Amino acid sequence: MTGRTSDFAKILAAAALVLLAVPPSLHAQQAPTDDPQVGPNPPLPEPRQSLFPTMHLADVIGWKEGETPKVPQGLKVAALATGLQHPRSLYVLPNGDVLVVESKAPGGEPVKRPKDIVMGWIESWVTSGGDSGPSNRITLLRDADGDGVPETRSVFLDHLNSPFGVALVGSDLYVANTDAIVRYPYTDGETSITAAGTVLTPLPGGPIDHHWTKSLVATPDGSKLYVGVGSNSNITENGLQAEKNRAAILEVDRASGRWRIFASGLRNPNGLSWEPVTGALWAVVNERDELGPDLVPDYLTSVRDGAFYGWPYSYWGQHVDPRVKPQRPDLVKSAILPDYSLGSHVAPLGLAFYTADALPAHYRGGAFVGEHGSWNRDHFNGYKVVFVPFANGMPSGKAEDVVTGFLTGQGEAHGRPVGLAVDRTGALLVADDVGNTVWRVTGSPQQVGAAGD
Repeated sequence: MTGRTSDFAKILAAAALVLLAVPPSLHAQQAPTDDPQVGPNPPLPEPRQSLFPTMHLADVIGWKEGETPKVPQGLKVAALATGLQHPRSLYVLPNGDVLVVESKAPGGEPVKRPKDIVMGWIESWVTSGGDSGPSNRITLLRDADGDGVPETRSVFLDHLNSPFGVALVGSDLYVANTDAIVRYPYTDGETSITAAGTVLTPLPGGPIDHHWTKSLVATPDGSKLYVGVGSNSNITENGLQAEKNRAAILEVDRASGRWRIFASGLRNPNGLSWEPVTGALWAVVNERDELGPDLVPDYLTSVRDGAFYGWPYSYWGQHVDPRVKPQRPDLVKSAILPDYSLGSHVAPLGLAFYTADALPAHYRGGAFVGEHGSWNRDHFNGYKVVFVPFANGMPSGKAEDVVTGFLTGQGEAHGRPVGLAVDRTGALLVADDVGNTVWRVTGSPQQVGAAGD
């Protein structure tokens, strides 16, 4: 590194530290729940580019004894498990056992720009939940009587490579590590797997592995697996070659491991789920940063076979991103609109459609979304679980706050929600990766089956 480059990096780092030193009272304001960008037709301001993007960061303070998130009247929330290490996603086995995927980002990503030093450090700082034990494993929780207190807690799989997605088909358990889908033999009721896994197919991984989480879902007939592969950059700053087979959802043949690109132009697709009425594949998608605090809206969308959703050349359909060179007007022309905006920079990572009866009837058929929370915005956005009502297989109303209280009034974060699941009793489970907790949301007895809150 030359002296000039080194000095530039120091200047950038110093400027970032100045931004981080903003008094909490100036960056503790929660985005209003009536965000006009939430819905099928979000207003889009003109892009705003600057040397330093808008940054408001939440210090992670964790949860004290007895503290919990907040839920609306008619619901209750309690910890299902605490003391975990970065619980990122959840999967409920047919017998009711809950698999908690505890995962850390892979290390060693090369840094090409001085700005990356600052931005990489910021991303690590705001998502850190401490390091008090091992991670990159799957923990099993067994709550046989459904009272919200697991009788069994065991290490189910260990020594994984930044795992995220899980899917069970028959006696085959698939784990999407950051670089491969691995198959393990599974026997109903076992509390750990010691057998070596078999690679079904490699996935795009390092040495650059910017969006490393790989969401996974199996088709109802078990013949195919769908896996989300995020982009290797914010907006191709690592070169187009680094984006090969990324920013896409891949369809994998379970018998052979062969795969094809099912849909593309999805910057960071997660929460792959089947909508219960139409059977369509849906996902939540993290859009690009550094175009201003109100661009670009993250979204919830159905995913069509062969569709292109814009990244990196355009956003929200055919709005051209001026930063991408060379431009591709042919691809922009084909870019389709997402179905539902969740607001800018909410960072959705979890999605669960609700078909059970344990929560008030208002929630049946709709979708819960886990929003990890913003950093590239002048007011905090996300840091909560929201509910999007559905009718006839499509979103049918404004998103509603369901699990909140992750932020304090002083610009601090107790935790940040990520993956979601519904347990066998119908309770909603929420993985809190910096609070190192799995939360369980249930309905008050008098509210179960009621028309709403």
